[in-house]
Order: sequence, then structure tokens, then C-alpha cells
Amino acid sequence: MNPCHDYHGKGIAPLVILFLSVGCAARPFYPLPSKVAEGSRKPLQTSRPYNLAHRGSNGEIPEETAPAYMRAIEEGADFIETDILSSKDGVLICFHDVTLDATTDINKHKEFANRKRTYEVQGVNTTGFFTVDFTLKELQLLRVRQRYPFRDQQYNGKFTIITFEEYISIALDATRVVGIYPEIKNPVFINQYVKWPGGQRFEDKFVETLKKYGYKGSYLSKEWLAQPVFIQSFAPTSLIYASNLTDLPKILLIDEVTALTQDTNQSYWEITSDSYFDYIKKYVVGIGPWKDTVVPVKDNYLQTPTDLVARAHSHNLQVHPYTYRNENQFLHLNFNQDPYEEYDYWINKIGVDALFTDFTGSLHNYQEFTSSLSSNDSDSRASKLLHKIAAMIKSYEKV
Repeated sequence: MNPCHDYHGKGIAPLVILFLSVGCAARPFYPLPSKVAEGSRKPLQTSRPYNLAHRGSNGEIPEETAPAYMRAIEEGADFIETDILSSKDGVLICFHDVTLDATTDINKHKEFANRKRTYEVQGVNTTGFFTVDFTLKELQLLRVRQRYPFRDQQYNGKFTIITFEEYISIALDATRVVGIYPEIKNPVFINQYVKWPGGQRFEDKFVETLKKYGYKGSYLSKEWLAQPVFIQSFAPTSLIYASNLTDLPKILLIDEVTALTQDTNQSYWEITSDSYFDYIKKYVVGIGPWKDTVVPVKDNYLQTPTDLVARAHSHNLQVHPYTYRNENQFLHLNFNQDPYEEYDYWINKIGVDALFTDFTGSLHNYQEFTSSLSSNDSDSRASKLLHKIAAMIKSYEKV
């Protein structure tokens, strides 16, 4: 068990019942205004690193689903993150893989057995059932399942794939200001196989959707703080193209340094050079590196940190690493199977500006506890909080 699972039995049961009753009927979400009067919603916090709910609270609930995003909001996420792909008929959806095989029940649908294809994706021949070969109506016949077998399987088959617009509505209808963090996913592949009227590109539809729901403004502007968003992509040309469409802040994602970009055929080593940072900072406000690119790992132990964060900061670029996960197999041995130690290391020693986590609740708890400790001079209060943290960690280590 991990600290996030303390919520089980309190808030998730009603949520699951709700989505079992209406989700299977594919009830659409509508862009309703917040239920809270304008001006009374708690604003986005900007005083500490952002808590980025990676594909929602997917450590507990299957990724990219409405309940996963709602759970993340409940647990204190500053931003809910998603990956945007497209259906065959050009509807933007929230889904991570270009194939449906790993996280849906597509193999149970015999009516789609003849849809399996082999396409080249980022230079690799990939075989499976691709989102671009299914209409939205067909995609919504599928049910999503948990990606990792060691995570909770009880919600498998209960939730549908949602659209970009439905995801946006979840954020806008929160009782506090919650940001969104959508990724322009596999744009080279999507633009190759999906065609929109008037010669529009994937990036055009993506930005058009954000504008439709009122997302605008540069980083920390009044408009941005009212509806915060970061646009992310591994494809530099997509972010540059999008820069001509909107001034919303953008994040260039960074893969393992020897990998090549899908669009410019550059290595990520090359695009983390000072000269490239000088170039790309005209279009982006930060980078989102794989965390092992920032601090190399050998035999599951951290090695000497690189200077990537310091160099990015020297170019006035934020650093938002991915992905933090609570399970022992993802926690490097330096952290003693303690996610709180990992958060402390990355926030206070490495100095990152945001963290993508699968366990929103644990990061929120860590930041709340440490904020309370640093702002409260009472020794007794600090002692109680330390005991509470110790009890949570002890509970986590028992499993």
C-alpha cells in the first residue's frame, strides 16, 4: 500500500458508482461553467513546484480516464496531464499509445479483428490496432484497463476513452482553478494518417480546441492564471508551429539522450546543448526531461547529477521531469523505497520546477507537510507532523 491509497473507501466508491451508471452509456461531458461563482475559486498555487497528475491519478485508476482526472483533482493536482491523439474521423482524444492494444479491451471485440495493421511509428514498424483506424463512435465501444499488472485492477473495463473536450470540461468544472497539460502526441504519425478539411494539421485542431474553451495568454498572465495550460510535445517543429497560433506556454519534452526526435532527426543530446537552448527558448518556457537524463542511474543507484537543470535555468527555462512513481520497482535504491525521500531530493537538491507523478496524492501530501513544517515555528506542531509522516512511511513499507 502507498500513502495515496489512504483515500480508498472515502471518496472513490461514489465516484465509481457514478461512472458505472452513466459512463457505460458514453454520456458526453459538456462545457458547463464552474458550479462555483466566478471569482471565488481558489487560484492556482505558484509558490512551489507544480504537481502534475501524469495521465490523471493513474497509479490508482486506469490512465487517461475521466475518473483518473477527477481523482487527481480531488488529491490536489495543480495540473492534470494528458496525451492527445486522433480518431479516424478527426476527433481529438485522450490516449497515450498510438495503438489500443495495451490499455483497452480491443482484443475482445471480434468485430474489429480485421483492423490490425502495421505502420512505421518513429522509425519502427509497429503492429496493432491503431486509433487512426477507428471512428470516435467505435473507440467509445472500448473499455480501458490498467496498464501495469501490479496496480489495482478493479476498474478494468468500467471506463471509456474520452475526448480532448471532455477532459477540458473536467478541469473547468473543478471547484478550484486546475490547469491542463496536454501533449501533442506523435504529430508526424497523426498528420500522415488523419486529414482534416481545408488542409488543417493536427496542431491546428489542437490549438483551435484550446481557443474554443477560452485558453489564452502567456505564462503567468492574468488570462493564463484564470485558465492555466502548458502545451507539451517531443516534436520541436510542432511546438514551433503552435507558437504561430498561440502564445500559451510550451514545454519541449526530452527523451533518453541518444534517441532521435520524430520530426527533426536530432538526438536529444543535441537538443539539450546550450546553443539549442538559445534557439528553442524563443518558442518554449521550459523542458520536460526523462528524470534519468537529469540524474543518470546505474544498477538502480543514482549517479552524479548532470548540469542539465542548471543550464536550463541559466537560459530561463523551467524543468519539469517525468515520471515519479511510488512502487518499489520505480524507486531507486538511494530512496529506501520512500517516495517522500525522492520528492525531497528532486525538489530541494536538484531544484526542479514541476514533477510529473502517477501518484498525485503522495506528492501533494509531501508538499503540504513540508510547507506546514517550514512555515510553523511551533516545535510541538512540527513534531506531530513528523510523526504523521513517519507513520505513513511505515505503513507504506509494510507491503
